[in-house]
Formats: sequence, structure tokens, C-alpha cells
Amino acid sequence: MEEELYFISIAAEMLGMHPQTLRKYERLGLIQPARTTGSMRRYSREELRRLRLIKHLVDEVGVNLAGVQRLLVVVEVMERIRPLMDEDALNTGTGRRQLLREMDRLHKAVGL
Repeated sequence: MEEELYFISIAAEMLGMHPQTLRKYERLGLIQPARTTGSMRRYSREELRRLRLIKHLVDEVGVNLAGVQRLLVVVEVMERIRPLMDEDALNTGTGRRQLLREMDRLHKAVGL
């Protein structure tokens, strides 16, 4: 099954955002849309989900973009930690080492 991809104008309209905002978020590294051979941005469902989260954090929670960057790193690390918390993974040296690395990344992301 082929993934649905949306050009910037459609993605911006779906999200209730201005296309320039999407470009700004890309410049800041918050999102990384795919590109066509002609270099046009194409947004996946996953990118749209991430943009909805960013919009929520900025508009409804009042987080600035630097805070959003940190929170997104925390979310990514937590997604990697989740499977490492499985009892089978914890019973292996490799699983424990991976968990410790991810915990270090989490501490750095929140500035500890």
C-alpha cells in the first residue's frame, strides 16, 4: 500500500496553518518532509501527526519553539525506551545497555 503524501498547500490547509510556518518548522529541524525530484515538499501522515503535536504545544500549551524542540526529543527517546522496558529486554545485557543510553539521552534532552 502506497503512503499518502500531501503537498505543502494541502498540508497547511489540513492543519489550519500557513505554508510559511511549515517552512519555518523545517528550517528549525522540527519536521523533515520528503521531497519530489523537483524539490517540492511532500508531507506524510506521520509528519502531519507531528505538526499537529507542534501546533498543540505552541497554540494551546504556550510552549516556545525551543521548548518544542526539547519536548520532541523527549517524545522520541520515550518511544525508543518503551520496548526496552519489556521484561525480556531488561534481562539481557544489551537491553540494559540500550536502556541506559536512552536514559542518558533523555537527561541531556531535559538539560540534566
